[in-house]
Formats: sequence, structure tokens, C-alpha cells
Amino acid sequence: MRGRSTLARPTAPRHPRIIGGSGLTDLRSAPLPPLAPDDHVRGPDGAPLAIVYGDYECPYCAALEVRLRPLPYRVAFRHFPVRSSHPRAEAAAHAAEAAAAQGAFWAMHDSLFDDQGRLEDPHLWARAERLGLDVQRFDADRRSPAVADRVRRQFRGGVRAGIVTTPTLFVDGGRYSGRTAIDFLTYTP
Repeated sequence: MRGRSTLARPTAPRHPRIIGGSGLTDLRSAPLPPLAPDDHVRGPDGAPLAIVYGDYECPYCAALEVRLRPLPYRVAFRHFPVRSSHPRAEAAAHAAEAAAAQGAFWAMHDSLFDDQGRLEDPHLWARAERLGLDVQRFDADRRSPAVADRVRRQFRGGVRAGIVTTPTLFVDGGRYSGRTAIDFLTYTP
């Protein structure tokens, strides 16, 4: 039979998985890293766990944070600084981790989200001083390889889990990215 191919018919193109309702392609190469002993977590024991990957310069992350604070969730925050759109996000993540070394992660975290317009070094030092931190130690820790490695590890863990934008919220077995994370918290049936 001349002109006829003996190859099997091509199958329908394989479409990548789409993350529920977000329109984002699922790019996971690894599962979400489980909660670790060194994760920053606050909220009532026994409450549902919400894991947030965020960026201190992202306005949607700040909006999500405002909506999460009064809700009965245990919240774990992980760094996902998107340097391409938020040039000070990585420095702010380092500031939060430097504050954590002095027991003030959540105070610095809240301060950074409450005033995203002031993330330059002098403002970070002023925040550290207002929080009662040793500013010299804060600055040394902020620039340390250990802090940079921690932020980088959280970012890479997020990338492997398929995170492509901030904020990304994992709660009740669901994953909500970008504006859908905020919408999830404001939805009332």
C-alpha cells in the first residue's frame, strides 16, 4: 500500500495540568516541602495549617497577610522573593530572617508588610531599632551566608513545588495563587 503510513495515528496533544481555576500550568517537579521544625509558624495549635509563599514587596502578599491575621489558621510563612518584579524583596526576606535570629521574625514580618514602601537599608535598620534588636548584629546576620542560604532554599523548594507567583497559599489541601489566594479568604458561601 503505497502512500499509507504504518505509524499509529497521533494521539491528542497532552495538555499540562492546570491549577484549579487559576489558569496557571502545574509545573511541579516535587511535592510541597512538609512543615519543618525551623519554619516560622504562628497561630493556635490545632487550627488548620496555611502555608504561604510570599514576597515582602508584593502588594497581593500584603493584602493576603491582612486577611489572614484575624482568621483562625496556623500560618507558616516561606520566602519567595520575585526579584524580577520586586528588587527589594530579597533584602526584606533577609531582614526578616536576621530579626528571627533575635526572636523577632513575626514582628519584622508584620512591619515589612505594613509599610512596603520603605524597604531600603536605612528603613530596615530603623525597623530593627524600633523592635529593640541589636542593629549591628541584625545587619551582620542579614548579610550572612546562612540567611542567604535559608531564603534561597525556601525559594527553590517553592519552585520545585510549582510555585510561579506570589502569594501562593496552601490550605485545606488546596493551592491558591496570586489574586485567587485573596479571593479564597474573602469568599463566603
